[in-house]
Amino acid sequence: MATFFTADTHFGDAALVQRRRGLFGSVEGHDEALIARWNAVVKPEDEIWHLGDFAADASRSHCAAVFARLNGMKRLVRGNHDTNRVLELPWYEPPMESARITVTDAEGQPRRLFLSHYPHRSWPGFWRETRHLYGHTHACLADTSRSCDVGADACDYRPINLADVIARQTAAEHAPEEMAARGLR
Repeated sequence: MATFFTADTHFGDAALVQRRRGLFGSVEGHDEALIARWNAVVKPEDEIWHLGDFAADASRSHCAAVFARLNGMKRLVRGNHDTNRVLELPWYEPPMESARITVTDAEGQPRRLFLSHYPHRSWPGFWRETRHLYGHTHACLADTSRSCDVGADACDYRPINLADVIARQTAAEHAPEEMAARGLR
């Protein structure tokens, strides 16, 4: 079982599809492309954390139909567009506002993560090497050595695994502000 992360899929969101510069042509094309990219990396037995904004301006039936087609044990950290039509989907456990989890990396090392829809300047466990994953910004904020946007726009419109998160954070040119102010990376 692998663990993946994503955010800001915005299934059914015509306004967002327009802002994504017509990459997918239509709402249907957008949704089909994101479903295909999700299922290409996430297997049915994998765990996937969706960090908010699963859908927007989509009917309950559309949300349910998309949800049923997506692989994995799906968990939700609620985003600003996640209303009852999303919250009432059959998530693996009830949706939450944020989460602190530990995931084992490829080398068998435990990695602490703080998951939120929103980016934080500092977060629980910050000084104990906890990494922060978020969405909401649609790839508008640069990664730091301990935080990054795992939203669809920032990850080639597909979920990302822990190894890729760590690689992005390792390659980041910036440290979180609290570390940079102290001369740390």
